[in-house]
Amino acid sequence: MREHFLKELEILKMMFLQMGEKVQEVICKAVESLKEQNLEKARWAIQLDDEVDKLEREIENKCMSLIALQQPIAKDLRRIGAILKGITDMERIGDYGVNIAKITLSIGNEKLIKPLIDIPKMATIIETMLQNSIESFMKEDIHMAKKTAEIDEAVDHLYKDIYEELHNILSQNPMGANQATSLLLVARYLERIADHTVNICERTIFMVTGDRVEIN
Repeated sequence: MREHFLKELEILKMMFLQMGEKVQEVICKAVESLKEQNLEKARWAIQLDDEVDKLEREIENKCMSLIALQQPIAKDLRRIGAILKGITDMERIGDYGVNIAKITLSIGNEKLIKPLIDIPKMATIIETMLQNSIESFMKEDIHMAKKTAEIDEAVDHLYKDIYEELHNILSQNPMGANQATSLLLVARYLERIADHTVNICERTIFMVTGDRVEIN
């Protein structure tokens, strides 16, 4: 029974990894679509999120089945709980990616009110955070989880810079209000993605140690 349970748990972790990879692709394509004003990439990101949602349902069902049939205790139960919580965070991350892609579609081929510099920079940091948070979860590496979560501070600083810059542009060019608001929303979505990534890191630490921590 124990051997069967461990095999099923390993399958769950691999499904979690697969979902994480899909979410990373959604975010990458969504940000690229905005930077390049590539409407086809935006549609691709939106469609890809359907696969993320499908995986979330499959993982949730498998977790519930494993709990009901195997009645895991202690650390094993924390692992399953961390997966259940983690897929919720990743599903929300995917939704934010869809929101970014939809903004790309709404802007279309309209000339951007400013060169996109800080938003792609912010996205690059977040993509690294997301990759490392998933890796720390898979390896149950609490040191990597802590280090990854601490990067969120840099994301917050960039968000503040973007907010101030767009506010200044808006005050000088009221005609660009719609686009400025859209770009500010993109920055906000990226900032929220980083927050959900921190959640995954915190769940990794709880899974391994049993301690509930809040980083930053």
